[in-house]
Amino acid sequence: MEHVPSWLLASLIYLAAAVIVVPLSRALGLGAIIGYLAAGIAIGPWGLGLVSRVEDVLHFAEFGVVLMLFLVGLELEPRRLWSLRRPIFGWGSAQVIGCAVLLFAAGIAIGAPWRIALVAALGLALSSTAIALQVMAERNMLATASGQAGFSILLFQDVAAIPILALLPLLADSVDSHALTGTARALEALKIVGVIAAIILGGRLALRPLLRWIANSKTPEIFTAAALLLVVAIATLMQLVGLSMALGAFLAGVLLAESEYRRELETDIEPFKGLLLGLFFIAVGMSIDFGVLMAQPLRMLAVVIGFMALKGLAIYSLSRLMQLPYQERPIFTLLLAQGGEFAFVVFQSAGPQVLPPAVSSFLIGAVALSMLLSPLLLVAIDKWLLPRYSVKGSPRMEEISEPQSANVVICGFGRYGQIVGRTLIPQGVSVTVLDHDPDTIESLRQFGFRVFYGDATRLDLLRIAGVADARAVVIAVDDIDQSLEIADLMREHFPDVPVVARARNVGHLFQLRERGVKHIEREVFESSLRSARSVLETLGWPASEAREATMAFRRANLQLTDEMYPSYQDRNKMIATAKEGRRQFEEQMARERATRRAQRQVTFGWDGESAPEKTPAPASGDAAMSANRTATSRSGDESRT
Repeated sequence: MEHVPSWLLASLIYLAAAVIVVPLSRALGLGAIIGYLAAGIAIGPWGLGLVSRVEDVLHFAEFGVVLMLFLVGLELEPRRLWSLRRPIFGWGSAQVIGCAVLLFAAGIAIGAPWRIALVAALGLALSSTAIALQVMAERNMLATASGQAGFSILLFQDVAAIPILALLPLLADSVDSHALTGTARALEALKIVGVIAAIILGGRLALRPLLRWIANSKTPEIFTAAALLLVVAIATLMQLVGLSMALGAFLAGVLLAESEYRRELETDIEPFKGLLLGLFFIAVGMSIDFGVLMAQPLRMLAVVIGFMALKGLAIYSLSRLMQLPYQERPIFTLLLAQGGEFAFVVFQSAGPQVLPPAVSSFLIGAVALSMLLSPLLLVAIDKWLLPRYSVKGSPRMEEISEPQSANVVICGFGRYGQIVGRTLIPQGVSVTVLDHDPDTIESLRQFGFRVFYGDATRLDLLRIAGVADARAVVIAVDDIDQSLEIADLMREHFPDVPVVARARNVGHLFQLRERGVKHIEREVFESSLRSARSVLETLGWPASEAREATMAFRRANLQLTDEMYPSYQDRNKMIATAKEGRRQFEEQMARERATRRAQRQVTFGWDGESAPEKTPAPASGDAAMSANRTATSRSGDESRT
């Protein structure tokens, strides 16, 4: 290996670890973050020992967090950010101060010196922006109430890290501390304000023209380089004045959120962000000091459980004050209860005069261990805690308890079920709606809909909803497994009640048909046909022929679906049937096009060029409109031919 460059060998190790471990972790249902952390442990000093200089990798990989916050900023327009100012500074300060006070009190209670207790409390009060935002993005939580609240708090933590780092020199024991004079502090503050103002003004005045000039060069790789240069330059500028690189990148993203190049910037930076963020998690896994853990396992376990429990208590109380939805509180609490990457910076920056090296190493190990445990606890919450929340229901959302007697029961009232219900109700059809999402129910009730809270996969709630006496049941839930479970209950307990079901795809349709459901609609099939028809009309086809073409495809597709159904569990046979059906349909369409072309040749001559000219009708009333339509139709026919 002595002839292999170190950067090439390191790339081989990191990429191989990620490619092998992360898919395995996802296959086991543990998620990508646990896979990255496990890969880091495997190749780190306490695993195979393939990597030794963990600190260098961690510093480099932190740029993944910077890129992530730049992309988050691109999704957040300045007006929207301004609307979040109260959650950011209100709930954010409440979280940091509340957690720090509890942790400081606990440190004093166990006999730690007040300086060590304070630095530990301030560092442990911060959470992992990388893990929290990654989990929120994977679960589509950023648009929810808890996602917005969590994002606001994480953003405040990035801001709070600045005064925390500025406070550390003032806590030094030695008289020789490098505390700044009043004038020097004022100059530092002015420098910080000046840099932030430069980023804001530069983003408003210079960035867009610069990106426009680069885009006009028609060189995609240079635009990608410019996007990376932008983030690197702002991160460097923020680092020079002692500010958070991630905060600067976030501000730049916000300033470009309304830019016409926003989507292109996202597309160019996303791959780099994903890889560097994965490398960051690998570096966190490598940084776990199992030597400290094995030397004092009970003490380490007590510290990790203790600080996460205290933070969890403060954050859960805060979620109640914020009136977050009941079922979102466990995830919200866990994502903020773990330690964060800024804690590494705080503990390493404290120095031996504030934090002894042994204590610093111990606390860094505790933070890294909490970041490892959080994704595992998230899996446990998903499997064991959240189902109990669903059954128990929200304190503000009582389950359906009074027997109903409507003609139709709709299970699931999302974007699909609402259209069904809103069509039936004006026709005088009595409808009972079941849904298990408290936010959806609360929103629909504000619009005047009568929606009951309940899990339609529970037989007792179906009976209370009046399914036994209903004339039809609509299965409109999003989740395929829940849909099939409801269909099983209907077949077993209410076989005489007609079922109309929503199918997410052809496979779901086959599974519903196998359960005896006769009335099934694929959720995007009809709307997709209408879009295809609109495309044909845009290309110049007459409306009647565009409609006939799409209806021909509809008939052929439904027939092919019927032919595929008997063999849908035999994948090879089903694929062969699908290919043969598609070939036959394409040949049929080709024959029909040839027939129409031949008819035009007989009527008008070759390609309609010798078509007889008609005497124009008077340009008035219906005659003129008819003539225009005829001309347009023929023009479209000739163009298409």
